[in-house]
Amino acid sequence: MEQRVESAVSNNNYIGLKDIFSAGGSWQSLGQGEQKTLSAFFIKAALSSSSFLTAAFACKSEAALEVMKTTLSHLPPSVENAMDNVLREKIFDHLVEDQQYREAASVLAGRRMEDHDEDSPYYTTPADKTDTYVKIAECFLNEDDVVEADAFVTRAGAAVEALTRKDNGEQAPAEQQHIGLILRYKSTYARVLDANRKFLQAASRYYDLSAIGSQTDIIVADDLVEFLGRAATCAILAPSSSQRQRILGLVFKDERLSQLDSIPHFQTHASILKKMYMEQVIQRDDHLIRFEESLADHQKALMSDGLTIVQRALIEHNMVAISQLYSTIYFTALGETLNVTRERAEKIASKMILDGSLNASIDQVDGILTFGEEESPLVSWDGAITSFCMQLNNVTDGVRQNA
Repeated sequence: MEQRVESAVSNNNYIGLKDIFSAGGSWQSLGQGEQKTLSAFFIKAALSSSSFLTAAFACKSEAALEVMKTTLSHLPPSVENAMDNVLREKIFDHLVEDQQYREAASVLAGRRMEDHDEDSPYYTTPADKTDTYVKIAECFLNEDDVVEADAFVTRAGAAVEALTRKDNGEQAPAEQQHIGLILRYKSTYARVLDANRKFLQAASRYYDLSAIGSQTDIIVADDLVEFLGRAATCAILAPSSSQRQRILGLVFKDERLSQLDSIPHFQTHASILKKMYMEQVIQRDDHLIRFEESLADHQKALMSDGLTIVQRALIEHNMVAISQLYSTIYFTALGETLNVTRERAEKIASKMILDGSLNASIDQVDGILTFGEEESPLVSWDGAITSFCMQLNNVTDGVRQNA
C-alpha cells in the first residue's frame, strides 16, 4: 500500500490517491493503526516531493485536497518532525489565497498545540500559538463570524501573556522579534471589539495602535493614520459617557486628525468628532450622511429600540449638548429638537440619567427635563446638621483651650 501511495505522489496522481483514501478505497480494509501509519506516510511523502503540493494547489485539485484532509484526520499520536502541522500551514495559505476563509480556519484549528517539550517530536511555543490563533481569528472576521473570532482572539491573548511572562510570573517587555506578532494580535482584538459593537473599548485599542509609531517602525505611517480613523469612528459611535469624552479628546488633540480629510472613507470624521468633543448640537446634513455611508455593515445595524447605532449615538450626544444650552426643556420641544417622538426622548433621557451619562431629573407630571441635579430636602437637612456639629466641635475645642 505504501508503494502505491509513493508512486501516486511522485506522479502527482491525485485521482489514484483519492481511490486509496476515499470511503470506499483500499485503506478501508486496513485496521485503525495501519490507517494512521499510512496517513503519516502520505504526509511525509507529499512534503518530501518537490512538485506534489505546488502542482496540487496550482491546479486547485479537489481530489488532492480531500486526500490531505482525510489523512490529517487519521494520524498516530506523533508525526515525524511535526509534518502534519507543516502540511496544515501550507493548506491554510492556499485556502486563504483562494479566499476560502472558513475552511482555512477549520484546517488550521486542527493543528497540534502541545506546549514546548524537548522530548516531544512536535511542540508549540507561545509565539506559534499566538500566530495560529490570530490567523484563525482573522479568517473568521473575514467571514463576519464574530463569535468564533472572539473565541480565538481570546486564546491568542492567553498565548501573548505566556509569551511576555518572566520565569517569576511578572510581565516582561516583548522581545523585538515578537513585536510584530503582538501588534497583529492587538489589531485583531480591536477589530473583534469593533465587530462586537463594543465601540468604546475598540476606540481605545485603535488609538493605542495609532500612537505606537514612536515605539516601533514596524507599522507604516499610513496604517497608523488608518488606526486613528478607526478610533475616531468607534468613538463617535460609542454610547455617551465620561470615558467616551476622554477618547474623543485624545483623537481631537492628535495633530494627525486633519490627515483624515484626505482619506476618502474618513473625510467627514474630523468635523463630526470636533463637534462631539466640543459638545455642539449636530444636525443631519451631508457630512453626517457621508459618514453613515462610510461605515461597515455592523456599524449600521438596527438596534432593538428601532434606532440605528448612528441615530442612537447622535441622539445621546445632542441630549448632552442641549444640557449645555438649557436649564429646563419640555419633552415635546426636546423631541422636536432631536427629531424623535416625545416618548422616545423621555425614554432615552431616563436611560442616560440611570447610567450616569446625563446629569438631569425628570418631572413626568409637567413633562419637563431639568438639567443638573436639584439638592433634595433630606440632603440639605443632613448638610445643615453636619455644619452645626462641626461648629459645635470648634466651640468646644476653643473652650477647652481657654480653660
